[in-house]
Amino acid sequence: MMRIKIVSSIAAGLAMSGFAFGMPAFAQQEGNQQGTQTDEEPLWSQADAYYGTAEMAKAREEVLHEGGAQPTYYVLFNQLEAQSADGRDDLYWNGQAWYGGDISKIWFKTEGKSSLNNGDVEDAELQALYSRAIAPYWNLQAGLRHDFKPDSLDYAVIGVQGLAPYFFEIDVSAFLSTEGNVSARAEIEYDLLLTQRLILQPRIEANLSLQDVPERMLGAGLNNIDAGLRLRYEIKREFAPYIGIEWQGNFGDTKNFIQATGGETDKTVFVAGVRTWF
Repeated sequence: MMRIKIVSSIAAGLAMSGFAFGMPAFAQQEGNQQGTQTDEEPLWSQADAYYGTAEMAKAREEVLHEGGAQPTYYVLFNQLEAQSADGRDDLYWNGQAWYGGDISKIWFKTEGKSSLNNGDVEDAELQALYSRAIAPYWNLQAGLRHDFKPDSLDYAVIGVQGLAPYFFEIDVSAFLSTEGNVSARAEIEYDLLLTQRLILQPRIEANLSLQDVPERMLGAGLNNIDAGLRLRYEIKREFAPYIGIEWQGNFGDTKNFIQATGGETDKTVFVAGVRTWF
């Protein structure tokens, strides 16, 4: 009986305490509902009152930064390979790098080809772009492109890059040269996982021009298409040697310009290289 009385007394005391402490909050809530108190305190106001407004502003900025605004970087050489066809060997590279946050990035792209027979660089370009996320998995990019070879030329660039449904990686760009020539490029690739480390990558690249540019042996319309298959093995995710085959063909007036100089208008090349990123 004594134990029951003690427990009852404790329960009654707790109930009275809860009622007493709850009254102000209840009264304040009632007052807000009736419009007697109209001033709403800002979010985290109690933390501001305890730690100070300046200190909490700094803390909130750090939280937002760590939640996605922190800058990161990425460097990828999707293709760093030797291409061989009809006794001719070339070194080809296609890479990109970016630095920034989830929304805004500075993006660099480079592509080119150099002869392994005599060391001459035939094509080399570098793009510097500002990239802005416009939708999940899609970025709008704009900036400048500079061609080092076959001759020095500058372009304005605008394009989109992203991941389409079914995991097709797409990169489409339009170029306006300082000479007023307009051209475009589209690249599409897909990673088909045969195993967790053995991956087959179909890839196609197409280049177009709106006008004839005889000095660069480019005709209006579709200039060329490179279509290939590359089979890579990821020793590490960051390092994957590969082998493959690619068909390279020219069309229209571009084909005619090349034929007039005695060049090859289409060929099949065997490739061996490495895909690496960090």
